[in-house]
Amino acid sequence: MELSEFFSAHPKAALGFSGGVDSAYLLYAAVKAGANVQPYFIKTAFQPAFELEDAQHLARELGVSLRIIQLDILSDAAVATNPADRCYHCKKRLFGALKKQALADGYTLLLDGTNASDDLTDRPGFRALEELEVRSPLRECGLTKAEIRQLSQKAGLFTWCKPAYACLATRIPWGNAITPELLQKVENGENALFRLGFSDLRVRLFHDAARIQLPDGQLQAAIEKREAIMEALRPWFDTVLLDLNGRN
Repeated sequence: MELSEFFSAHPKAALGFSGGVDSAYLLYAAVKAGANVQPYFIKTAFQPAFELEDAQHLARELGVSLRIIQLDILSDAAVATNPADRCYHCKKRLFGALKKQALADGYTLLLDGTNASDDLTDRPGFRALEELEVRSPLRECGLTKAEIRQLSQKAGLFTWCKPAYACLATRIPWGNAITPELLQKVENGENALFRLGFSDLRVRLFHDAARIQLPDGQLQAAIEKREAIMEALRPWFDTVLLDLNGRN
């Protein structure tokens, strides 16, 4: 099945829109097909500021009105205590809030950007989507991440080369309570590294230290910029570690 066929059969839907590669192309395809697909960005403490900015940017380029849902995700103890199945509880809250707002706006079908490359073997968040009857057109149409990037580049979407970016909560080890202060430290640290020219990175908490993960091709630059990195992260971290395994 082609995406155009999906939207022909389902011309009206609400989309959980992150501004990432997948949901961006899905929104583009919906607009191209002439479907009435309303994107919703669910803003929580887990999304860095640039994600909302990218979502707003893309919506403007496509001539679509983006609706923003504010959600206090840390008010849910099943999320804030950070258990191993945190993603299930988080996704249930996110798309539960989306479903409530979408129904109020007249949309009964919910969509997300899961693609055919996503491994759902250990994805508790996907279980929540199934329970809420969220459809994943990219996955249903067999589109892989590589294909979506190629199609996005052809369509002229600036997101085509955007690195995958998991939410900030993934930087905090399971079992460690998640607080706004810890999330802000991580976001500040990653922004500091972006300003130094690094990309596709993670700053993960390791006890009180920052454990930096970079693609293999950036490890040498990190060693050469050791002093600059230490200085950039000093406001938030006394100890900075470089993970030599890299981000493969």
